[in-house]
Amino acid sequence: MENTSRITTSFILLGIAEMEKFRYLYSVIAVFVYLITMFICFIIVFIVWTEETLHEPMYIFICNLIFNGMFGSTTFLPKLIIDVLSGSSTITFSACLLQSFFIHSFAAVEVFTFTIMAYDQYLAIVQPLRYPTLMTNGKALTLIAIDWSLAFIVVFIPVTMTAYLPLCGENLNNVFCDNMSLIKLACGDALVNNIFGAVEAFLLDISCLLIIVYCYIRTFIICLRISKEASQKAIGTLVSHLLTFSTFMITSFFVLLRYRINSGSITLAANVLIAVIGLMTPITVNPIIYGMRTEALKMKILQKFQKIKSQNLRKSF
Repeated sequence: MENTSRITTSFILLGIAEMEKFRYLYSVIAVFVYLITMFICFIIVFIVWTEETLHEPMYIFICNLIFNGMFGSTTFLPKLIIDVLSGSSTITFSACLLQSFFIHSFAAVEVFTFTIMAYDQYLAIVQPLRYPTLMTNGKALTLIAIDWSLAFIVVFIPVTMTAYLPLCGENLNNVFCDNMSLIKLACGDALVNNIFGAVEAFLLDISCLLIIVYCYIRTFIICLRISKEASQKAIGTLVSHLLTFSTFMITSFFVLLRYRINSGSITLAANVLIAVIGLMTPITVNPIIYGMRTEALKMKILQKFQKIKSQNLRKSF
């Protein structure tokens, strides 16, 4: 075992080889999903960026969540498409660590953003008169900067620890790199990495979850006391948050569960499917939910398309 500890400088993504038989079909699906997702996300980000009426904390946070989806899909899908088409299933150790860092950063930003959005909704409903001073656009941008900085820090530490692990073997049961898959290749005892990763994830996730649950419960209680019209509007926004957050939590649960299952009891195809669905579901669902359920945002998107359509009609004449 000692002789096989990280002498090689690359790994084999077994999931890519698993997709070889139907690689053109998978490539078309991946390209379609990536382009559609990026297009919808770009439209939402562009609308929020250019429409002054949407320059409010809630839409800034939605924009950040959608932008993070663009970031997450770009760290994974373009490389997957190239690998599947070229039949290349290898990835260098440095590239593997980098992809692992970006993918986990996407997940961390997602959790922190949901927490901020829950707190923002709580302030808007519980403190409506003080809300304009409690949550300004400047404060919203500051929270987003803290969100990304904290995500990069909490992910950088365990990924850096993994970089110094002696690794045996080169096969990863996935189509992309993640930290837990690399730790599973450790030659010796990876107890420190496992404990640190588990404690860090537990503390951060539980802290965020408690804040989110508290804010949503308090917000819902207040919604029952206010006027019917205001209540319907607030609950509509609350439902959008809950749908996206629940989707993320459920898919994350199944992704984490596959690490706890004995590798021999789950097929490679199932392993890959869980990982891909777990990563892509929140990325594709978030822009659809917010684009369809957020009334002001939906109206601005429709107005923008109608404006483009009318301009094209005038040009044709």
